[in-house]
Amino acid sequence: MKVILFGATGMVGQGVLRECLHDDGVTGVLAISRNSIGQKHPKLHELIRKDMFDFSAVDEELRGYDACFFCLGVSAAGMTEPDYTRLTYDLTLGWARFLARINPAMTFIYVSGGGTGGKAMWAQVKGRTEEALLALFPSAYMFRLGALRAMHGEVSKTRWTRIAYTVFRPLWPLLGMLAPGAMITTEELGRAMIRTARQGAPKRVLENRDLLALGTI
Repeated sequence: MKVILFGATGMVGQGVLRECLHDDGVTGVLAISRNSIGQKHPKLHELIRKDMFDFSAVDEELRGYDACFFCLGVSAAGMTEPDYTRLTYDLTLGWARFLARINPAMTFIYVSGGGTGGKAMWAQVKGRTEEALLALFPSAYMFRLGALRAMHGEVSKTRWTRIAYTVFRPLWPLLGMLAPGAMITTEELGRAMIRTARQGAPKRVLENRDLLALGTI
């Protein structure tokens, strides 16, 4: 299986990339990002796009891939709805439509979030993004991620998220006991993504408990 990965420099993407590189069934990973990951591996290739809205002249580089793991996202904190829509809906669908044209049979996995489709602005935008992706790809899966526990030093690019993880790190074991279905590790998330791309999943919109079931060996 050959995989295209968006968001490899973020906390989610770092964990997914690690699992892809450790999985013998994943033969190649193309990481598309604004900046280099700064990591070398025989299976890893990079496509640097300073302008992530530039989809030109990459047809041949993106052909022949079996799955896309879209882990790219931004926080809605302090953002207007038009700006958040541009960086969430417009950017995701821009790449998704491009990939659907050249790899129509690929599996597209989108990292969304718990509460998507709710009343909050970000939840509405994410909900519209999910609906569009489900209509675009026959094999599209929405990963509504809950609390993510980093297992191998994965770090968020967002400052307030890094601070929150530092403050609440001692409480992870307690959260795991009180709400076991609310938390998933970066290892489990990566394995769930690979397994879904390889075998499919029972449903197309997956909540955190579903992801745990898929990512647990």
